[in-house]
Amino acid sequence: MPKGRIGELPPRYSFMLNPYAEVRLSKCPKCQKDTHLRKFALLIHIEGWGAMALGKTCRYCSRCEMIMVHQDELEAKLAQSFSQIAPEVIGNEYMVLGTIEKKVWQEGLQGRGKQLAAMLQHVADFKNVYDLKYEPGRWYPANEGPKKA
Repeated sequence: MPKGRIGELPPRYSFMLNPYAEVRLSKCPKCQKDTHLRKFALLIHIEGWGAMALGKTCRYCSRCEMIMVHQDELEAKLAQSFSQIAPEVIGNEYMVLGTIEKKVWQEGLQGRGKQLAAMLQHVADFKNVYDLKYEPGRWYPANEGPKKA
């Protein structure tokens, strides 16, 4: 396994976490084409808990192979998942590490889950991780103007 990678599968998708609740990504920020919904099995590391496989419906651009996750939706799903089993980790820092093969994730749901070391054989890291930059539209004074990237 190459240094700096988590999973043993080759990196597959690009990833973007959208921290803005008022922005919904119906178009890909990279290519401006329409996105569609697709379910992914995400590997997430939660501080104070460890790794967790979570099935999440995300925005997806098939042209750019980019998974876009809305942070508010992900945190709500994490809170729901941990509300019964470990309420003390709700609100802890987390990091989305990559994707897991759906077959392996479904086995875990049925109680036939693998140990973490065996599960990492079925994990693909992200090729790229992008940050979303957003500046809400408004009127600017003539000498100010919007910030250019």
